Amino acid sequence: MALSFLEGNEAIAWGAKEAGCRFFAGYPITPATTIFNTLLNLLPPSGGICLQGEDEIASIGYCLGASMAGLKSMTATSGPGISLYSEQISFAIGSEIPIVIVDVQRLGPSTGSATRGADGDINFMRWGNSGGLPVIVLAPVDVKDCFLLTMHAFNLAEEFRCPVFIASNKEIAMTRESIDLKSIKRPDIKERQAPLKGKPFLPFDVADGRMVPDFLPIGSDVPVRQTSSTHGPDGYITTSSKEIAENQNRLKKKLVSAVQSFSFYEEYMNKDADTLLITYGITTRAARAACDDLKKAGTPISHLVLKTLWPVPEDLIREKAKHFKHIVVAEMNLGQYVREIERILPKKQIKFYGQMDGSLIYPDQLKEVISNV
Repeated sequence: MALSFLEGNEAIAWGAKEAGCRFFAGYPITPATTIFNTLLNLLPPSGGICLQGEDEIASIGYCLGASMAGLKSMTATSGPGISLYSEQISFAIGSEIPIVIVDVQRLGPSTGSATRGADGDINFMRWGNSGGLPVIVLAPVDVKDCFLLTMHAFNLAEEFRCPVFIASNKEIAMTRESIDLKSIKRPDIKERQAPLKGKPFLPFDVADGRMVPDFLPIGSDVPVRQTSSTHGPDGYITTSSKEIAENQNRLKKKLVSAVQSFSFYEEYMNKDADTLLITYGITTRAARAACDDLKKAGTPISHLVLKTLWPVPEDLIREKAKHFKHIVVAEMNLGQYVREIERILPKKQIKFYGQMDGSLIYPDQLKEVISNV
């Protein structure tokens, strides 16, 4: 493909295919279904599998099984489905099963409004697992991001053996834009690391100097044990406090200690500005228009666009915010990620603007908020 006219969901599907995704399972749900539809055409000719599960729980379960067998796997859903995924997300974290999960957010709670966008699942993606251990969440702004961040998501899932979420939004997912896929610089493709030959294999043993165990697929010549229970390096249930603590701390540290290596962002800085606007996702597009209008009116502000939401890129945020007196955070919810900004920047004056009524945040709304800081 060269110049194409794609919606965000289609771009995610193309990014998944290029990253090496060969298994997709999902259950139809607005506004995520066109990811499924696109992969129905893309995966089988590439030797991949695309199937509909009987429900969301089965669908993500199929993906985890395929991943344990060695396939790069992805599923996609929206609010009601992401709620049903919760137990399997916990399984993927605890048993270190790579998977990419696309959450095309719509207005909630519960069934909510299937054709209205929102960013109400931001905290759920991070905290919607038993145990509270971290995951990776990437947030696209446009169709190009949908393609590129999906490729990064697969790389991160493989590198860290964990669930990686794409925090999309109905407005990004179902809006078509022109995109030249050939002109996009791709990241190098990563694969999960296999163990050295001639050495006894333990499925959760971690070599010195590393944070992630080596991988062998279930069904290979070497016996591989997987379990959702608390386990030691051999994969068997353990009650050893020492082993439990070491494993829990490693599951946290392997992501939190490495977040600087995948802190994706954009910045638009004005040296004369004393206000920094922080956004992510679809709200970024209104923010860019607001910033341009304010600059033309003689009131320049700076703008930080976060594309890695979890683990929180704390060092990045502190560095970019250190010279600003005022911080404005805008989200399509009633206040979720702003709590992290307040925690990281306790001495800054932080103004929040949130909205969750099924409508987009408009540039004029942001200009009014910024003018009143």
